[in-house]
Amino acid sequence: MDFTLSPELEALRTQVADFVASEIIPLESRPEAYDGHGNIGESHLEELRAKARAKGLWCPQLKIETGGLGLSKMEMSVLYEEMNRSIFGPVVFNAAAPDDGNMMVLEALGTEDQKQRWLKPIVEGKVRSAFAMTEPAPGGGSDPGMMLTRARRDGDDWIVNGRKWYITGAEAAEHFMLLAKTSDDKRRGHTCFLFHRDDPNWRIIRRIPIMGPEEHGGHCELEFNDFRIPHANILGEEGRGIKVVQTRLGPARLTHCMRWLGLAKRCVEIATDYAQRREGFGVRLIDRESVQMMLGDLAMQIEIGRLLVMKAAWEIDRGRFGQKEISMAKIHVANLVHTAADRAIQINGARGYSGDTPLEWIYRYARQARLVDGADEVHKMILSRHLADLGTDFWRWDVAGADDADA
Repeated sequence: MDFTLSPELEALRTQVADFVASEIIPLESRPEAYDGHGNIGESHLEELRAKARAKGLWCPQLKIETGGLGLSKMEMSVLYEEMNRSIFGPVVFNAAAPDDGNMMVLEALGTEDQKQRWLKPIVEGKVRSAFAMTEPAPGGGSDPGMMLTRARRDGDDWIVNGRKWYITGAEAAEHFMLLAKTSDDKRRGHTCFLFHRDDPNWRIIRRIPIMGPEEHGGHCELEFNDFRIPHANILGEEGRGIKVVQTRLGPARLTHCMRWLGLAKRCVEIATDYAQRREGFGVRLIDRESVQMMLGDLAMQIEIGRLLVMKAAWEIDRGRFGQKEISMAKIHVANLVHTAADRAIQINGARGYSGDTPLEWIYRYARQARLVDGADEVHKMILSRHLADLGTDFWRWDVAGADDADA
């Protein structure tokens, strides 16, 4: 692996960093810039999105011919980290969940007609999207084999019945992906469908209240009653819905980590700035050993997280799944962003607990990181399975010219 940035990527990184510092972060301290759910308001967002597009900083995760910047996953990680120095950052560049992952999977698996109809409007920022997979108990969560939402063939259509919940962005979305069981085949029993918000016989039951600030469109519970979807709206192939899930969730977990590293660094930045200025009992906080240990440990943990993310991105860039690398990054960075916010609040005292800094926003948001796209425990189970299969080869070094089979 080579961690050297090309001059072109460094120029992009600098552009993004400058844009975040000058255009986005100042809005964080303006109450009128927030919507009713703790995110950036639509009018401010549209203005910033127009500026980002004008500067050529739009959709870095997509191919150039799709309307993006054509970056590799390793290159994306550099920009995503800079984007999320602000709590509002990623959505401004059209690089926020769930649209981020939805666009990448549509680009990878959609037909040309599907890309024109379902992907292009998201790329252009005209619509938002959602991915409907998770179900209320006893339905499927991390285990798709438990899925209760069913689709049955009816001529040229499929008829869907079932419920989904915690569907991110659903209230604001127009384009949806829906995973349903189409057979009892354990390997090829799921299919992914595309549908539009205005299609009949489905509804949003409720927008589920959550602990933290919300993505645009919230986290919703959906219900489908004899919901009809054309066969042509299948993404990928009938019975290959798990392939769609794997194509989407692996990179999406990693891009979450890229963004969370930016938030963790921002927490350290706020804590360090305050510790350098604040005195108590005649000593600056930054000169206290206890504070130095907290900040020094966070600096190390962030760097570990960056290395894990880069290793996983490198695996994907060279055509591998990188499953164990992604799981390690997801566990570490999800816990890191929560720890960084917690320590930064402790160093800032009452100021950190208040709304005078974004720390309390990040703290509430960070708790979900250990749950979304697979809980910590699920990813540790995945790592345990890899360890059982590979033994000491779990840590093997790749050798140039040797078999390139994915580990």
